[in-house]
Amino acid sequence: MESIRLLTDDIRKSAPLLKAGMRVLLSGFVFTARDAAHRRIVECIDRKKALPFDINNAIVYYAGPTPTPPRLAIGSCGPTTSGRMDVYTPTLLDMGLAGMIGKGERSEQVVLAIKRNRAVYLCAVGGAGALASRCVKSCEEIAFPDMGCESVKKLEICDFPLYVAVDCHGGNLFTIKS
Repeated sequence: MESIRLLTDDIRKSAPLLKAGMRVLLSGFVFTARDAAHRRIVECIDRKKALPFDINNAIVYYAGPTPTPPRLAIGSCGPTTSGRMDVYTPTLLDMGLAGMIGKGERSEQVVLAIKRNRAVYLCAVGGAGALASRCVKSCEEIAFPDMGCESVKKLEICDFPLYVAVDCHGGNLFTIKS
């Protein structure tokens, strides 16, 4: 299967061309955030405080990288189960989030929010965090350092292999019949 190369900056305008099941090699910047970070981000929204990054057109990678070994940009950096973020995701999509990277199915509310906002949900291969880390060129902790591996980080990625799991038309890799 051939892969489509995409830049994170172009994800919103490329979304209409993406279909569930397509393979993507993504390059650019993404932000890591797991459940605890999502909880704090939504608290910032509720309290009308500044967010740790500009949510508009951003891509969030549901990951909590392990400590960085010497001479590497990052430790193991595999996806976590996306469904744990479903309670927060429609709000973030409605605020301009362009995409998410994780693993596993999403709720119907998230799928509807993806369609409504012309966003995309991409899946990374679970269990391959050490291999995924090879696609990370830089890592900068930008928020919630007290959370350790679950702090928000800005990653620069290059040719990160992903699959379109839910496209902006409502196509869903998890409901495609073979």
